[in-house]
Amino acid sequence: MRLDLAQDVGALTAQLVDIESVSGAEKALADAVEEALDPLPHLTVLRDGDAVVARTDLGRAERVVIAGHIDTVPVAGNLPSRVEDGVLYGCGTSDMKSGVAVQLKLCLLTEPNRDLTFVFYDCEEIEAERSGLLRLTRTHPEWITGDFAVVMEPTDGLIEGGCQGTLRAEITVKGVRAHSARSWEGVNAIHGIAPVLEILGRYEARRPVVDGLRFREGLNAVGVRGGVAGNVIPDECVVTVNYRFAPDRTLEEAFAHVQEVFDGFDVRLTDGVPGARPGLTHPVAAAFAAAIGGTPRAKLGWTDVARFSALGMPAVNCGPGNPDIAHTAGENVSLAKIVESERRMTAWLAE
Repeated sequence: MRLDLAQDVGALTAQLVDIESVSGAEKALADAVEEALDPLPHLTVLRDGDAVVARTDLGRAERVVIAGHIDTVPVAGNLPSRVEDGVLYGCGTSDMKSGVAVQLKLCLLTEPNRDLTFVFYDCEEIEAERSGLLRLTRTHPEWITGDFAVVMEPTDGLIEGGCQGTLRAEITVKGVRAHSARSWEGVNAIHGIAPVLEILGRYEARRPVVDGLRFREGLNAVGVRGGVAGNVIPDECVVTVNYRFAPDRTLEEAFAHVQEVFDGFDVRLTDGVPGARPGLTHPVAAAFAAAIGGTPRAKLGWTDVARFSALGMPAVNCGPGNPDIAHTAGENVSLAKIVESERRMTAWLAE
């Protein structure tokens, strides 16, 4: 299907939604994006797998990266798209094909006040190692670096600066196996996790201010694994905890904090990624915030702004979608929000 970049941004969003692109099956949409951008003489279009990058090279003093993923979660009986009372319904409308539509409309700017890099990438909604943006940071970081990045994640049109880091750790409690008929001969490891749960119950999470935005941390049990059989006293029980930490801590510092909280227990890091500082004090970011308006807030979650932060760039989330209904069967986006997002982004880049 050929994308029509001349149509209004709401209709373009509907066209994108109707090209199914569940994670791992984005080729048709990546092909359509590449085909639509290739003829534009002011853009250099590059391709890596199912990620498409388009760049201006106008010699401007600053370069801004505008990024969005083209994949969606699995379809839930919500295709094709439909419009009712000014609202567009369908898989990916909010997360984040409305943001991608805004990106594509911005690609038509021939004389922006900053050089622009547009990144359309695959496999954001699944395991991190398959992420198209992660792949680009490893294979072609020079394609996607700049002074500032905007990720078009659904934020209801508000700026959400930076993002939290996240880690998971396993706390292992040992016991002694025995027949449950003679339980006194063993030590029940499941019973032994009570102190771990007590620590979590009385834990007071930090609410630090980072670059002017207030983050809120959280440390919670997200899984318990233990038990051998219905007639055996278990000799091991594992509690998995998830720590969402503010970006003023590195991953190493965050894990050290978890170890300190559970001092005396066997604590093992299983996975984790650092967060990203908002960087709103950077001049380019400050200009963006002034153009978009509203009151910026901290991103309470992890997003791909962290990948840009790792490349040394301040980055924010800002897209027209509603994060509260992303991934739902009734996923939708206000057409007025998409139009407003395009208007504000265009004004910022054409001022």
